[in-house]
Amino acid sequence: MSSAAAIKAYNNVGIDSGVTSADPHKLISMLYQGALLAIANAKNSILRRDIPARGKAISHAIKIINNGLNLSLDKEVGGDLALNLSALYEYMSHRLLFANINSDMEALDEVARLLGELKEAWESIRQPGLMTGTPAVQSVKPEQLVYARG
Repeated sequence: MSSAAAIKAYNNVGIDSGVTSADPHKLISMLYQGALLAIANAKNSILRRDIPARGKAISHAIKIINNGLNLSLDKEVGGDLALNLSALYEYMSHRLLFANINSDMEALDEVARLLGELKEAWESIRQPGLMTGTPAVQSVKPEQLVYARG
């Protein structure tokens, strides 16, 4: 996926930020953050018993996961790792759907925990002070990157 396609995917899920100036590595981090924020909003909506807001927030998180994170995977380069991540994203989407139907905080917490761990792992491979452009990684071979680079 090119940088332009990643920006389009990011814009399609409605997260507003410094997308146009972000490199592909940062875009993925922003997608994780947006999904986590949507889940936090869903949890607050459940506590307020605001069903429309809950549905909107969970739908937003699902869009970010499916149309942002999952579509950004490069399954040819990433191999089994990318396929496993894709399956995990699908699982998360199903859990979010379950959470929406059942106002299930535990399902939301589970997905938030999984996303948080993935976000932390993704951010740990970025070298500090990296210029915009291609993402650099520490002790990870280029063929191990599962997200397409611009």
